[in-house]
Amino acid sequence: TRVTDDRRYQLVQGTLEMLILRTLQAEATHGHGIATRSFQASGELLEVDHGSLYPALQRLQRKGLIRSEWGVSENNRRARYYSLTASGRRQLEEEADHWRRLTEAIAGIMEGDSLAEEA
Repeated sequence: TRVTDDRRYQLVQGTLEMLILRTLQAEATHGHGIATRSFQASGELLEVDHGSLYPALQRLQRKGLIRSEWGVSENNRRARYYSLTASGRRQLEEEADHWRRLTEAIAGIMEGDSLAEEA
């Protein structure tokens, strides 16, 4: 996954899998659809690399968090469609809660005046 402007960032480990689960929360879709929806939802800042996406999908499937079945895409091509399992929905809830707490903690440090007052 990369940021499409001049800066390049690496996602925190496990973030790609969380983003995949979140993308699949609304409906089943194929790999290219996951990448496209993630890109659009990020305000076109994060581009999911297919070389990272498909191994992550395989990991999630091995863990029982998603399932797949063959279908026909909007382009009338055969495609593997992925969807969340009940375990995947629970995992997404846990990861989303963890992510919120983590980002709030980091924001508190970055925006907080308490560190400036201690200096």
